[in-house]
Amino acid sequence: MKLIRWILGKVILTGNFVFAPKGLTRSEDAQAQVDDKAKSMALYQFDACPFCVKVRRAMKRQSVNIELRDAKTDPVHKQALLEGGGRVKVPCLRIENGEDVTWMYESSDIVAYLEKEFA
Repeated sequence: MKLIRWILGKVILTGNFVFAPKGLTRSEDAQAQVDDKAKSMALYQFDACPFCVKVRRAMKRQSVNIELRDAKTDPVHKQALLEGGGRVKVPCLRIENGEDVTWMYESSDIVAYLEKEFA
């Protein structure tokens, strides 16, 4: 089973590389505003997770540079996801809004949020 997951992971990553979406073109000022807003976010993810790939592709389409945190191989990020979000499930978007922190699970919810915030 581990071999099958490894092979499927490589297929997913290769397909994502070959068919990478184009990002939005913004003015320098508009992109700087997007980048500033994205600094308050982090995406906890696994590299070959198909749902994480879906979210990363949406980020690329919106030209949003959100910090990626590998919750599979980095024990610090895995523990932060467990403590903050309550479970180790990816993808998970961590959104800081002043003192409040929101942990958003579900790839479709994250994609909809990104499209609403950065379109």
